[in-house]
Amino acid sequence: MHYISKIFIRLAGWKIIGGIPEGINKCVVVVAPHTSMWDFVWGRLAYFVLRVKVKFLIKKEMFVFPISGLLNWLGGIPVDRSKSTNLVDYIAGLFKIYDHLYITITPEGTRKLNHKWKKGFYYIALKANVPIALGFLDYKKKEVGIGKIFTPSGNFEEEFKMIEDFYKGRGAKFPENFNLS
Repeated sequence: MHYISKIFIRLAGWKIIGGIPEGINKCVVVVAPHTSMWDFVWGRLAYFVLRVKVKFLIKKEMFVFPISGLLNWLGGIPVDRSKSTNLVDYIAGLFKIYDHLYITITPEGTRKLNHKWKKGFYYIALKANVPIALGFLDYKKKEVGIGKIFTPSGNFEEEFKMIEDFYKGRGAKFPENFNLS
């Protein structure tokens, strides 16, 4: 998949920026903006090119035949959004089980406009004591990649401001659905 993805990204005119540095075997990868199903396609292709084996959270309703097999192969973890589960503890616990684990989370939680991002990604990383990598898509520049990487300190307000600043002005596929355009 590495070579096929590399060709497809190049033919489509996209560039991959950055990556996860050597030595970081576990992290939460936050990805924004998320306004289209195409975000998944470009992001997944980039992970194949970077040879990063990633897991991602996706609503359990997507896990139906025949798509469920493909989602499992791609790294999907079904999430039941209708129930109040302790997802932060569950995902943080996965980091104790695996030697290498990269979990992608879209903090917007939806492709629709959402002015209040979910905070779970931050608390997962904090509880698991793993870094947060800021992944991005920029349709204006046709760039996809990983920028800043930091270990959360517990000062959510300050670090969330830094996260918002990182994503401000990124070109979403549907800018009207991205609150930081």
